[in-house]
Amino acid sequence: MDEALARRLERLLLDGKRKYTRLQVAEKAGVPAERTKQLWRALGLATAADDDVVFTDADVEAVHIVDRLVTAGLLDEELETSVARAVGLHLSRLAEWQADLLWSMIADNPKLAGDQRRIGKLVESVLPELEQVQNFVWRRHLAAYSARLLTTADEEPESRTEVVGFADMVGYTRMTRRVDEAELSAVLDRFESLASDIIADRHGRIVKMIGDEVLFVCDEPADAAEIALTLSERAGEDDELPHVRVGMAAGRVLGRFGDVYGQVVNLASRLTSLARPGTVLVDRDLGRDLAGFDDYDVRSRRSTSVRGYSRLRPGVLRRAGTARRMPGGQQFAADLLGLNRPDDADRDD
Repeated sequence: MDEALARRLERLLLDGKRKYTRLQVAEKAGVPAERTKQLWRALGLATAADDDVVFTDADVEAVHIVDRLVTAGLLDEELETSVARAVGLHLSRLAEWQADLLWSMIADNPKLAGDQRRIGKLVESVLPELEQVQNFVWRRHLAAYSARLLTTADEEPESRTEVVGFADMVGYTRMTRRVDEAELSAVLDRFESLASDIIADRHGRIVKMIGDEVLFVCDEPADAAEIALTLSERAGEDDELPHVRVGMAAGRVLGRFGDVYGQVVNLASRLTSLARPGTVLVDRDLGRDLAGFDDYDVRSRRSTSVRGYSRLRPGVLRRAGTARRMPGGQQFAADLLGLNRPDDADRDD
């Protein structure tokens, strides 16, 4: 890339010219120098030496804003580094994808190839549009989460009762060894699109997608059941996707900076590892919750041992009418009471 174009794009993307060292930023913002260093690192940005002139007026303003939020009590000073780390982690991924998308567009457009002026104009025109879209999406999600917190005011926002689910593509590791990058990218895009649509349609929320796996949460057991069953069914009907297996558990979940933690999350992960292709496994608590719905059958499996759980007894979730025994949720309740003990020939392993 032409050096003049590189400087122009950098000034545009950084919203100004580099003209301050980190110590000068700290002085102009009126905050301790060590604090600015911690924030810079937490944001996932390359560490700058004290005499490196790499900061702009926008950096000074950003530090001002963080300091004002702490002073106003809206942000705990002890948490500001953790917040910065979470913001940096999520936005760095978004920025990487957008940069790849932009340069792919430039490389695929013969009219732009080698035309530095047009490339500069393109970035200059696209950047505000990206900012507007991101701001719109952020506000919509903020409104949705705020409304949800208001309707569950009796629960602490950091710890609440939810259904946690993992869904992953079976045989993904083997597939990566036999397909090229383009084919692998197409499969991942197809899986992400399918999972995103189904989870959104049933009022769930994607926590994160990790290659072949999606982690989601849901407030209502019936919505979670529909997400899991529909995802398994649709993937099974799609010749271009591997089968999907799902594990879900219900209970108290710790939410922290957009991620979820706790025993329920671990249990859902273990259930996923036990599930066979095209099946959905649930824990006892979620099985009991679904026992009152006529749309589902939950059939108990024998106890098994996995890492962290010596006697884990999952249930196989199906739509009503597809199981061989009692209708509705009665099967799972009967199994829990010991009224029906499946023998080896009748298990759904």
